[in-house]
Amino acid sequence: MPETVMVTGAASGIGRACARLLLAEGREVVAVDLSQEALGRALPGDPARLELCPADLSDTADCEAAVARAVARFGKLDAVIHWAAIHSTKPWNELDAETMNRVLAVNVTGSFLIAQAAGRHMVERGKGAIVLCASTAVVNGSIGGPPGNGGPAYVTSKAAITGLVRSLARALGPKGVRVNAVAPGVADTPMIATYTNDQRRATIDRVPLGRLADPEEIASVGIFLISEAARYMAGEVVIVNGGAQFG
Repeated sequence: MPETVMVTGAASGIGRACARLLLAEGREVVAVDLSQEALGRALPGDPARLELCPADLSDTADCEAAVARAVARFGKLDAVIHWAAIHSTKPWNELDAETMNRVLAVNVTGSFLIAQAAGRHMVERGKGAIVLCASTAVVNGSIGGPPGNGGPAYVTSKAAITGLVRSLARALGPKGVRVNAVAPGVADTPMIATYTNDQRRATIDRVPLGRLADPEEIASVGIFLISEAARYMAGEVVIVNGGAQFG
């Protein structure tokens, strides 16, 4: 298991669960999100093993600064688990270029920029692991609209992660850096806060395991992918959805 791990989106949801699991295992964690205050509320952990790092991951300089901060604090960066993303529920006939471009900037360009910044450090060391976040919304072609399903901007952004992961896996694999992704199903996080009771029941009815995912259940797969147990995995997008749609 890598010793020093950067977790993005660490102030809430799956990212927070991931950071907490890693801290509980004794790892050094660089927790990244937009707000220092939100990070402090979410992760009141051991300051000896936790670095809180506010950053806008759609910004090149912020991504580079976050990696530099990790290296300055802990001397290295072994892995990145990148959960940070924004949601969009606008259906095709309400979606505008500004919203589409913002979602792509954060979810696609942001994924590339943090992988690029971390990858440069890892290539110098000849080892490392990067995990990005896709979505099973790509599998079922979610169309958006109330009460909170991902719309075409979100689905497109998450579909792009598959191509990004495979391109980066081919480029960085020969240099000792593995790149994979997790594609979560519906997890019980703030992203589905607007779901109605009927929608929650309908979602659960599609899942053979009969419930929504806990954030920790998604986070643990990301942690697995950076571990030695997954040392021969590269370019994979691992679906974790309780059996819904079966990929």
